[in-house]
Amino acid sequence: MGTKGRAIIGLDVDELLKLLNKAFADEWLAYYQYWVGAKVAKGPMKDAIIAELIQHATEELGHATLVSDRIIQLGGTPLTSPKVWFDWTNCGYEPPDNPFVRTLLEQNIKAEQCAIDVYDKLMKLTEGKDPITYNIALTILEQEVEHEEDLQALLEDLDLMISPPR
Repeated sequence: MGTKGRAIIGLDVDELLKLLNKAFADEWLAYYQYWVGAKVAKGPMKDAIIAELIQHATEELGHATLVSDRIIQLGGTPLTSPKVWFDWTNCGYEPPDNPFVRTLLEQNIKAEQCAIDVYDKLMKLTEGKDPITYNIALTILEQEVEHEEDLQALLEDLDLMISPPR
């Protein structure tokens, strides 16, 4: 990164790079969780849920790109080995060992809620101090909120299908 671009940031850039690498690990794990979940999904509404999981996987990969680009702009290096993602993650990873669509939805809702917290904190940290990272976090947060809403709507539809109101 250019020296002036780094100098205008009103916080510890090395600490910010750590937070961004943690978010980077989260995004790759989220991508894989969605992608593999779409491959193994079973149960009612499977096709609609698979389509949503694939769309979300693609968007999580886009988030990883945004975050890694910012890490590089700040003079850092994105985590270079998947082995370390589990050491850096904020949100963890729940393998889709149970392929039932309800379980997959619940796992991914939990992951989205964690991501919402991560980007909300990143926005609060960078507000008025680093407008570029702030805007990236805002963009990602908007999509994470949408993901949670999409998944919760599918879960509500699934519940109505399995147990319609009387």
